[in-house]
Amino acid sequence: MADLHVKINNLQLKNPVLTASGTFGYGLEFADFIPLDGLGGFIVKGTTLRAREGNDYPRMVETAQGMLNCVGLQNKGVDYFCEHIYPQLKDLDTNVIVNVSGSSLDDYAECAARIDALEHIPAIELNISCPNVRQGGMAFGVTCEGAASVVKAVRERYHKTLIVKLSPNVTNIADIALACEAAGADSVSLINTLMGMAIDIERRKPKLSIGTGGLSGPCVKPVALRMVWQVAKAVKIPVVGLGGISTAEDAIEFLMAGATAIEIGTANFVDPAVTIKVRDGINAWLDAHGCRSVTEIIGCL
Repeated sequence: MADLHVKINNLQLKNPVLTASGTFGYGLEFADFIPLDGLGGFIVKGTTLRAREGNDYPRMVETAQGMLNCVGLQNKGVDYFCEHIYPQLKDLDTNVIVNVSGSSLDDYAECAARIDALEHIPAIELNISCPNVRQGGMAFGVTCEGAASVVKAVRERYHKTLIVKLSPNVTNIADIALACEAAGADSVSLINTLMGMAIDIERRKPKLSIGTGGLSGPCVKPVALRMVWQVAKAVKIPVVGLGGISTAEDAIEFLMAGATAIEIGTANFVDPAVTIKVRDGINAWLDAHGCRSVTEIIGCL
């Protein structure tokens, strides 16, 4: 077997396969389908300082080669996570990463600080880019100044590995990545969902309750791959690639484009065992091509 270990700052991953926030619940929901300790890690659903009800239904729509969602970060808040979910995750032999979002700098920083106190959570992924929340995320993620302000506020109160998740809904994503790096990010992950829309022509209304939502799935992969390639060339910190990955071949493309690790999202809804299949597929490809380590192909494009 090839060596699949990769490193994001001080975060050691046994393989480069992670899951994308919002598609894997708290991980426990998938324990009947895969061995959670077989992943490099998994990223739990978006967590905010206070509980959120999310947007009204309908908030998911299937599209050609993908899906739209406007769930709106429904969750029970960080204190619920700390008290009820963390005890069930803390002894797993893999990296549990919490996706953090907020509506203000103080919200982000306070939420991150509470997670910082949890011994067995080695990293957070900072969501400055979620396109289906009416306030906060979108505004912060689309300018260099906004992105840097959130990273700086969180960095002052969070002391472990800080991954920042970037929005593709910008003019130059490399500039945003550079701003996050300068403000103290240890890594960037990209892409979050693209803004999209679907219309019910019989009702003459949008299919989603708030009109627009985030587009994900295989249809976004070419855009995600291009952006990962651009950002990996621009920054010195590790890049985590995601967007439409559903096979080992997809994952290898992202690694070759410069991603140190990858996240699998929408494909989990189609096949709950896809992460393990991708992990094994990467290993098989490396063996077949005489590669001793996955690091041999990272950024080889």
